[in-house]
Amino acid sequence: MSDQPMTGRQGTFGSLREQLLDAAETFAGGPVEVSGILSGLVDDVDRALREELEIFPVCHHSPASALAMVRRLREKQPKVIYLELCEDLQPLLTELRNCRLPVAVQAFATDLDGFPKTWAPLSVVAPITEASAEYQAIAYALDTPGVELVLVDRSTDHVFQWAPGEEPTPKAEEGAGLHGDAVGVEIGDLRPRFAELEEHLLHHGKVRHWSEWWDQYVEQPLSGADYDTYRQVMVLIGSLFRRLRPEGDARLTVDEDRERYMWTRMREHLAASGADPADCLYVCGAFHAASRVEEFGLRSTATFEISPRTGTKWLYGLIPSSHSAIEAQFGLAPGSVSIAAATWNKVLTRSKLTPFQLAGQKGARKRQVKLPPPAPQGEVADKLTGFLSRPPALDPLDEAELLGWSVDIVRLARRNGYLASTADAIAVYETSILLAGMRNRARPTPYDFQDAAVTCIEKDVVPGRRDVRRLCEILLGGDKLGEVGYDALPPLARDVYDRLAPLGLDLEKRTIQRALLDLNAEPELRPCSDLLWMLRYLLPSDAVRPIMGERRLGERSIQESWDLAFGKHQRSIIELGYEGVTVEQVVEQRLRRSVWDQKATAAVALAAVEDAILFLGSRRFADELGARAVELLASERTVDDAPDVLRRIRRLLAHYRATEPELPAWCEAFVTAGYAHYCTLLPTAFVDDDTGVRQVGAMLGFLFSMESLALSLGCERAQLELAVRQSHPESPAKVALLWAAQHQLGLLPPAALRSRCDELLANPLVIPSFPQYIIGFVQALEPVPALSGFVVEVISKAFGRLPDNVLLPWLPKLITALRAGAAELVPVLVREAGRTFPGSLTAVDSWVPPWTARPKPAVTAAPVAAGPVAELLRTHPAACDAVAGVLGCSGAWAAPGEPAGDPRVAALLAAHPEPALAVAGLLG
Repeated sequence: MSDQPMTGRQGTFGSLREQLLDAAETFAGGPVEVSGILSGLVDDVDRALREELEIFPVCHHSPASALAMVRRLREKQPKVIYLELCEDLQPLLTELRNCRLPVAVQAFATDLDGFPKTWAPLSVVAPITEASAEYQAIAYALDTPGVELVLVDRSTDHVFQWAPGEEPTPKAEEGAGLHGDAVGVEIGDLRPRFAELEEHLLHHGKVRHWSEWWDQYVEQPLSGADYDTYRQVMVLIGSLFRRLRPEGDARLTVDEDRERYMWTRMREHLAASGADPADCLYVCGAFHAASRVEEFGLRSTATFEISPRTGTKWLYGLIPSSHSAIEAQFGLAPGSVSIAAATWNKVLTRSKLTPFQLAGQKGARKRQVKLPPPAPQGEVADKLTGFLSRPPALDPLDEAELLGWSVDIVRLARRNGYLASTADAIAVYETSILLAGMRNRARPTPYDFQDAAVTCIEKDVVPGRRDVRRLCEILLGGDKLGEVGYDALPPLARDVYDRLAPLGLDLEKRTIQRALLDLNAEPELRPCSDLLWMLRYLLPSDAVRPIMGERRLGERSIQESWDLAFGKHQRSIIELGYEGVTVEQVVEQRLRRSVWDQKATAAVALAAVEDAILFLGSRRFADELGARAVELLASERTVDDAPDVLRRIRRLLAHYRATEPELPAWCEAFVTAGYAHYCTLLPTAFVDDDTGVRQVGAMLGFLFSMESLALSLGCERAQLELAVRQSHPESPAKVALLWAAQHQLGLLPPAALRSRCDELLANPLVIPSFPQYIIGFVQALEPVPALSGFVVEVISKAFGRLPDNVLLPWLPKLITALRAGAAELVPVLVREAGRTFPGSLTAVDSWVPPWTARPKPAVTAAPVAAGPVAELLRTHPAACDAVAGVLGCSGAWAAPGEPAGDPRVAALLAAHPEPALAVAGLLG
């Protein structure tokens, strides 16, 4: 469109246009480009105000916009309100009366049709606060008979259809709080779209961030302005930011398409309903109020073809929001929304203006709004010239408010550990006035007060203590959190609250609540316990946290204690309702989705089987997931998850053997498939540098521990022996693993294994890498647990034989390697060492290691029985013969001088005299 003023429009803003053009020529010395921009701003304002359909420009979460909306609704009392909001969100607006603001209207989709699968899940939110013009319009329309509310912005499906780039990204991915990674719908987003202009405004406005500039130069001057002044100034600002937007901005195309979409929808509605445009009000962002598209206006004949929606199935609901979530998602300064809410309440009190609110609104004061007779609309008058030419009105300093802030911040600082006093309150008061004067402000703003409080109170920063700026935000209103009422919750969320009702807790509270369950004394609480464990699996870790009790295969707690924070995580519970009708259905869908994912592995499928047994108790579903685990194992080409697979299949086999008469068919198939699979990959894993020793040890653990079951199911042991014989590793740790496997198969006797280790210790070139051999032997305890004594022997020999100059540099390497690669197996070694080594220090000196070869006793001649005892027995042999007869022994008496007894008995007694000496001690 042409930027030049059209005929007939010179009357209203002609004087302002001439002043701006004269100023541009005076300062530039001649006609320049800026004169066209200034003239275009006036044209945009004139065009918007002369439109047949009244346009109400707003800014997102602006108290000034909300106050102007309340005043205009009372005066005009429109019959139709067109609102800039996604048109498919309209059915949710009636549920706002069951919520405590702020909340966000959300559209959510996981099953995509027409969008790339990598975009899933898609989420769009539109936060709503009480101090917003949008909420005032919604409350007026829904609670006033005969008023129709029509949402005219693009649908949520078109939000992603028109998203620039390959993948839509939220405005604030980190720190978006309750909104998560949802894309925010901007209603009246007024902010410069390039950094140079924003930096210029912040510098000359002597402010730190955009929110403070907007509050100082727009909110405060317009909060008490009349409607015409407000409307013209807002359109002027929207036109300024629009005309100064850089060329080629991708968002400009999307914004213009949104404007075409909205004007098309409004013309369609007017044609279908026959409503009078004079009784209608179009609420949109000030940026869109200064639109220059051909479709602008009711008299435009330009057409815009709206593309059909994709096949994506969208789900809708309300989620709790908060001031901090809104600030994070829309790039506002921390505390700005809270300050806006405080400003809203303050102006309402001063002006004695009653805002609109939905009947039955939670957390709001009951207000009765009586509408006066509609006021007639007069001619459009030029309010911009006076507003721009005169300085802002200097409001008198509100000493009571500033004094109250100063006293309260000192009290709050003391509560939080600061050494603040009355002198600090006076200093904050005086510094606030000083800062406001330095910044050319008529009165101190909340931002000046914050700076003064930080300067005067926060003299040092203590870790873990709230800073003073955060205390000021709390003082001025804090981070208000919204809540979705029970009636507005999806069926799943209501089902959760109903099923947990026997706990006797108020689950809507935002504080952490402790639930105590004695399942033996109160068996009726077992369904609550089952539901809590499922929610523990589905929700964030701090939403449902078990303090006492656990749930594992084959184990059930008799007492449980839980910390529940459902009030803080209501959004997560609501979004579960987008996935199913019951919690059990959501668990089943997630488990099924996890095992059929492209990146699923056998370990993931086994974990899903375990979760299905723990949470759902469905044998059919567990068998389905187990069959999928067999398929995944057979198709894997790596063994990275072998330790996890071994641990989980052992646990599942133990569970089924203890609870079922026979193993499920999928377990048998998994064992046979795993036996063949790992035998096939074993030679490659031994030589592959990318395969760790832990993975190879887990493979051998699977093969040896499942060998008996696999052989009974038809596998052949020759396959394992052939795989071991074909393995030729080079790394020391894997060589030790191979030796352990050969020993288990009987291919390497214990003596040969011990001899190889002794040769390694005797070779100086091998000593630096000997810790790796030890790591291999430690990992061998998984497949060959009988080697624990031998591993203790090898480590003991190394410590006993290596000199200090070798052992001391070698020891840290060994400890690091054990911690990184075999931490779970070290306790096995410790227990074996406890059984091997003596239990007291006094016994260490005389202790002989069991692996040390004992010297063979010298062969001596059999002793000759002599002495008085021998003579006594020979003289009276009857007693000995009787004892021999009882014991069944036969023999003859030796003649005097002949060796007595078997020489082997004499050698045994000579080698081990301890028993004989002990008997002698007992006999005295």
